[in-house]
Amino acid sequence: MTTESEQQEVLIVTGMSGAGRSTVANALEDLDWYVVDNLPPQMLRPLVELASRAGATLPRIAAVVDVRGRDFFANLQEIIHSLRAGTKLRVVFLEATDPVLVRRFEQVRRPHPLQGDGTLLDGIAAERDRLSEIRESSDIIIDTSDLNIHQLANTITQTFATENTAGVQVTVMSFGFKYGLPSDADMVADARFLPNPFWIPELRPHTGLDDDVRRYVFDQRGADEFLTNYEKTLEPVLAGYQRENKRHATIAIGCTGGKHRSVALVQELASRLEHLPGVAVSTRHRDLGRE
Repeated sequence: MTTESEQQEVLIVTGMSGAGRSTVANALEDLDWYVVDNLPPQMLRPLVELASRAGATLPRIAAVVDVRGRDFFANLQEIIHSLRAGTKLRVVFLEATDPVLVRRFEQVRRPHPLQGDGTLLDGIAAERDRLSEIRESSDIIIDTSDLNIHQLANTITQTFATENTAGVQVTVMSFGFKYGLPSDADMVADARFLPNPFWIPELRPHTGLDDDVRRYVFDQRGADEFLTNYEKTLEPVLAGYQRENKRHATIAIGCTGGKHRSVALVQELASRLEHLPGVAVSTRHRDLGRE
């Protein structure tokens, strides 16, 4: 028998147009939810059944359902009720005040999907009336009136992140300056202040992944001091990234060819950063083997 903890989680995101459904969908995707946007309610059950057959490959699915589904939307409440019986399902309802919704629609210069020949307020009023029953039965109601997109994304992260969800995915990358700066780096450090193992004949064919090169690099004056201070500098930066919901960061360290010094420093820095709370670390050696 499948226990509740083993059941797939299903999240239905609905609510007022202009209240932030796209922001919520993006935040959920960053948390590794499988997200389907603008799904007709009649497709919810086939989606849940498909996810059930997929097993662990689709443990958490979210469907954004709203009045863009037009006539299909009328059966949403009935479908939600039927799905609750055998599914670990929650409904998130997003709303905002009329003046805020009007301002958001005016900023993007788009009509409300229900306003027809009327005004924006006519469309908003019609939508509130159509959604009133679903709002009352929702599990989570979020008023986004006073939230910007970053604050809303943070709210979703805090609500739906699991213990195993990293706040920020950090890639620590080595590279060679002679091949150019990495275009996707958020921060770049220069390891060329250290003596180059390239000029040591017995070290030249080796790389920063080899113990002899690593020992040589960290035996140099300033190497450990640089890495210790750089780690301390990155700690508040990565904590701030998490607060601002910046989910990915690339930290690059370069040397001349990207083979010795930068590789050794990247390996050590990655091992130190992986102990920071909310940080998941991977390494990449962009130019290793390129020479």
